[in-house]
Amino acid sequence: MDTDAARTRILDAAEELFYAQGVQAVGMDAVRTTAGVTLRRLYQLFPSKDDLVEAYLERRDRRWLAELADHVDAAAGTPAERVPAVFDWLGDWFARPGFRGCAFVNSYGELGATAPGVTAVARRHKEALRDYLDGLAEDAGAPPGTGIHLALLAEGAITLAALTGTPDPAAEAREAARLLLTGAGARA
Repeated sequence: MDTDAARTRILDAAEELFYAQGVQAVGMDAVRTTAGVTLRRLYQLFPSKDDLVEAYLERRDRRWLAELADHVDAAAGTPAERVPAVFDWLGDWFARPGFRGCAFVNSYGELGATAPGVTAVARRHKEALRDYLDGLAEDAGAPPGTGIHLALLAEGAITLAALTGTPDPAAEAREAARLLLTGAGARA
């Protein structure tokens, strides 16, 4: 098996296991078994578990933000329709089997104090989401900085959906975002 294929299999296995069970609950041997690679190969590509967690989160960050942006681009016509589309996508994500909340917050909660690389990846993800939402809000005519308020609504919805086991927080946050944009003078 070539390096790219082995790396992909390992990251697929890590994502499946870490997201479902938690980072600390999953050992490298479980990742190796699920990926179908030797332990030697696993450690050649990821010398430590922290390296593997960081790579898993970095890949998830790219995919998650791309899925969100693709949905918003496909679902929304006007700039004012783009922000609500974010919360519609979140609702779809919350309803997927196996939804366990935010992988970045979960990983940071488990490892943040002891894994500066994990903390850095989680922070970059949250900053990228905030910047994306700020751009959507500005395009809709909201004042600069509105993105942080939208990010707080999205983050709260993610947390509540994980805790309650229901996608309802997405619709509630969508309505709060509509009120926020209306109050901020965004175009309807």
